[in-house]
Amino acid sequence: MSHSPVELPSPTHASRVRGCLLGGALGDSLGYAVEFDSISTIRERFGPAGLTGFEQLDGGSHFSDDTQMTLYTVDGIVEALEWANAGVAADETAVLWLAYLRWLATQDVAVPSSAPQPQPRWIDEQSVLHHRRAPGTACLSGLATGEMGTQARPVNPDSKGCGTVMRSAPFGLVPHIPSQAVYKLSVDAAALTHGHPSALQSAGVFSLIINAIAGGSDVRAAVTAALEHSTALPSPAPEVQERLSAAVTLAGSGSPVAPEELTAALGEGWVAEEALAVAVYAVLATEEADPVQADPARHFRNAIGVAVNHSGDSDSTASIAGNILGAFYGEAALPKEWLAALEGPDVILGMAGRLIDAVGA
Repeated sequence: MSHSPVELPSPTHASRVRGCLLGGALGDSLGYAVEFDSISTIRERFGPAGLTGFEQLDGGSHFSDDTQMTLYTVDGIVEALEWANAGVAADETAVLWLAYLRWLATQDVAVPSSAPQPQPRWIDEQSVLHHRRAPGTACLSGLATGEMGTQARPVNPDSKGCGTVMRSAPFGLVPHIPSQAVYKLSVDAAALTHGHPSALQSAGVFSLIINAIAGGSDVRAAVTAALEHSTALPSPAPEVQERLSAAVTLAGSGSPVAPEELTAALGEGWVAEEALAVAVYAVLATEEADPVQADPARHFRNAIGVAVNHSGDSDSTASIAGNILGAFYGEAALPKEWLAALEGPDVILGMAGRLIDAVGA
């Protein structure tokens, strides 16, 4: 007797939080192994298909500053929620600034004497986070000024690096707040280190995508809604809409494109809007036609493979793609053999648990 396939149940919000953070770390870790390699070098090392799994890496791989800063974003959000839950009003962006200053200290960069001295928290005790893994120049220099950057008074006003977007998924994981608030909080936090409009708006758009997905939207609809939001901004950064729209169009072409074509169309991912576009393409281009028959872990592996294997910022593009799919499928997306190779899963799950507790999910 045959059985009709049953569509996967919708994941709980807690599973989406864990999936998003773990998924991002998995993509980051695989991509970090080839972050500065060209596609030709990747093929020489791993074969024509490139790097497609942790089993190809002798001794595994580490996650990078992308996961470090994402977890510190979580900690800043959690601390702000803890203050709010205690009935104390706190400036959320200032709390995030203090969290990022604590991250800066883990990178062996002195926190300026002019800056406030943050009180240590649980995350600061985790030795796995105290490694320098090619952190973004603007993230370091923006925080090292000792000044709290804002949209009106930016540090690094011309920087549009992907250091804003790669750390911004957690803003979309806070339920029951309006999308406008999600966007503003993400953009204000991005302005702590970067000033270029496309860096700020890419972070905000990414947070909106995660927020919609965590609320039950499919990925394509979430991207479309975020695009509409960004287009309606008083001063939209045109390159954000152009790159993201190009990613959606390219993914809908019906046939996968080679890595060389991907970066020619969308960029290499070193700047914010390119990193977001490559990740969105990787997720949409590997969608399975029948959602009932879809295998979340297979989709995850395929998407991360696309996001990793190109000449560009492979860890950031794969981290963003992992965040998206982890938020969409929850933990069901995460290949068990990949999780077994992941660095510091207890720390990632520890931060996920703190966020889940703080939002009451």
